Amino acid sequence: MTELTIVMPCYNEGTRIYRNIIELATQVEKFCDNFRIIVVNDGSTDDTEQEIQRAKLADSRVGVISYPENRGKGFAVRRGMLSAKSEYVAFIDADLELPPHLLEGFLKEAGDGADIVIGSKMHPDSQVEYPFMRKVMSTGYYWFLKALFGLKLKDTQTGIKLFRTASVQPILKVMRTSRFSFDIELLAIATKKGLVIKEMPVVVNFSRNKSDRSKIRFASIMEMVRDSIRIRMYVSKLKVNEK
Repeated sequence: MTELTIVMPCYNEGTRIYRNIIELATQVEKFCDNFRIIVVNDGSTDDTEQEIQRAKLADSRVGVISYPENRGKGFAVRRGMLSAKSEYVAFIDADLELPPHLLEGFLKEAGDGADIVIGSKMHPDSQVEYPFMRKVMSTGYYWFLKALFGLKLKDTQTGIKLFRTASVQPILKVMRTSRFSFDIELLAIATKKGLVIKEMPVVVNFSRNKSDRSKIRFASIMEMVRDSIRIRMYVSKLKVNEK
């Protein structure tokens, strides 16, 4: 029987976190009989904690990790995934713009030999409305990461990924990044380790309005570029055991 832990990091999601936790459980129970949801409250200052506890009372498969200081998405995901004791562990963004039922296909790919299965908005079969400038930035970032790390992956940042727990936990223990460049560091180390990574198409159900989707903050882009260069220096010196 397949065992799956799903980590949902969240920060100030009080208005929708209860609904989205219940929706996550409702979709996943259709294809997985043995799963657990770990919601990581990353120092929220609204009523996120109370809403998670309400969901926990409604569904015994929901667990919570909470701490008072906002540490960043990467820290939250890592904290949640290190607590997993199941065969597979996944994470999904709390806004559920990426529908949880996608994990069914991810599990099949993992069962066929992949160590890591990641969603990719740039996959030719993905269904996503992408603003033109975001496409340009994504393509440029792909070539930047390819040059920096030799990564063949076209999209490292989509917020739904699944892993063999035994494969990913040793990587999580040596990672340093705690914010949005978390995915890049994880995948760079996994590539160096020789793990099998598979990209899968996604369907995106945007919950933000169009103006928010098209907004690209230059400071965030520069932060990711700087983080990527630091990660490249760290990973190049990191000694990893062969798979």
